[in-house]
Amino acid sequence: MTTPTNTSAQGAGGPADNPLRDPLDRRLPRIAGPSGLVIFGVTGDLSRKKLMPAVYDLANRGLLPPGFALVGFARRDWADEDFAQVVHDSVKEHARTPFREEVWQQLAEGMRFVPGEFDDDKAFETLKSTIEGLDKARGTGGNFAFYLSVPPRFFPDVVQQLKKHGLSQGNGDSWRRAVIEKPFGHDLASAQQLNRIVHDVFPPEQVFRIDHYLGKETVQNILALRFANTMYEPIWNRSYVDHVQITMAEDIGIGGRAGYYDGIGAARDVIQNHLLQLLALTTMEEPGSFHPKALTAEKLKVLGAVVLPEDLGKHTVRAQYTHAWQGGEEVLGYLEEEGIDSKSKTDTYAAIKLEINNRRWAGVPFYLRTGKRLGRRVTEIAVVFKRAPYLPFESGATEELGQNALVIRVQPDEGVTVRFGSKVPGTSTEVRDVTMDFAYGESFTESSPEAYERLILDVLLGDANLFPRHQEVELSWNILDPIEEYWDKHGRPAQYAAGTWGPAEADEMLARDGRSWRRP
Repeated sequence: MTTPTNTSAQGAGGPADNPLRDPLDRRLPRIAGPSGLVIFGVTGDLSRKKLMPAVYDLANRGLLPPGFALVGFARRDWADEDFAQVVHDSVKEHARTPFREEVWQQLAEGMRFVPGEFDDDKAFETLKSTIEGLDKARGTGGNFAFYLSVPPRFFPDVVQQLKKHGLSQGNGDSWRRAVIEKPFGHDLASAQQLNRIVHDVFPPEQVFRIDHYLGKETVQNILALRFANTMYEPIWNRSYVDHVQITMAEDIGIGGRAGYYDGIGAARDVIQNHLLQLLALTTMEEPGSFHPKALTAEKLKVLGAVVLPEDLGKHTVRAQYTHAWQGGEEVLGYLEEEGIDSKSKTDTYAAIKLEINNRRWAGVPFYLRTGKRLGRRVTEIAVVFKRAPYLPFESGATEELGQNALVIRVQPDEGVTVRFGSKVPGTSTEVRDVTMDFAYGESFTESSPEAYERLILDVLLGDANLFPRHQEVELSWNILDPIEEYWDKHGRPAQYAAGTWGPAEADEMLARDGRSWRRP
């Protein structure tokens, strides 16, 4: 969500707005001003599959300046031409928009590669001279964002090197920004330490923490659904809502991520960031505007009001997938995966119950769950409403009537489904559930941009709406840490067969409250 301002001038660090542009005219797209992007860890999967294609797609849509610069930093002994070929191959394989030679040529002219280690002073001096050269050759205006697509243990090294070599601050009106991928620490203490290190180099407003879920159109649509319409907000509270389920399920295992995943687990990897951000957007009060500070203030209020259940043993579940057949294929259990210790207690499934102590939501349970090797890949927010207090129908007429629900489908099949009761055609009165469906693919001719397209563009524009601030990160760890500490001291994870929807213990957790999990 953006305010109708001339963000091009803001992104460029320019001193004045374009006098020929009406700030209320929404026909012109938001276009980044003179700028460049430096990617550390440019040889990794994230860069190859997401970042490089997103940069090309932005250029292809005309949203990057003609003189945009892209600099890769990694340990490979590559020349600029080698790097450009790697980007070319990534774009050909993963870009969302069609390949156009003229767009590629213009983008490739601004590509540079700097080989080196993160503790290599000489490499960072080379990076500095490369940026200075691009300023002159491409007219970037000294505006650069540094994308840390590297393991978290390298964050301090990279930002300290940027400070040491004078790369973290621009001259005059130019800007320098840091972009950090999750995880933002592994608990509250490590997150606070990381924030101190990064903020010692970059001002907080110039630090952009990537949660790619917030770049998804369907997540941004939560705010439009709630605050651009009058029909939902009156019933969006404890008087009408019975409970809320937020699910992120994956049908794949850990793949080759054993080194990263073991010791982190599903709750730290997904609940701490993605699901708690979805919770905040679903439950926050209406902000005075969509200025980043106003949006953050409301999210902080609701995250600060989250309370954990008294009995964590009954209202939280962790589990690991086991050897089974999934989708016609025999798959290994988590403890059988290559690189995983057979005694590992890392969770591949996590489900927790939370409540929010404020006037709007007091007493409404929020059930969050995530897992790998589940029934299918799906992310959704289901707002389930209370049953009507009285039904004037004959006995048996409403036997097949469930609870009304509004389901926001984040991925795949992006859209919104509303479930309600309707009379079945016929001479008798029988009421059963039906659905009304809104699908992005059917309602709009333009395909949704990839999350990283939106997020990279927002970084270049200096628009922080879709990026969690450090206070949100710390509050999220404050919620999860007691659960992780409890799990660490109490037994081992439950088990569930790969391809199912989780352990029996998770079903029992909801059954105690008289509820059941939705089958997405």
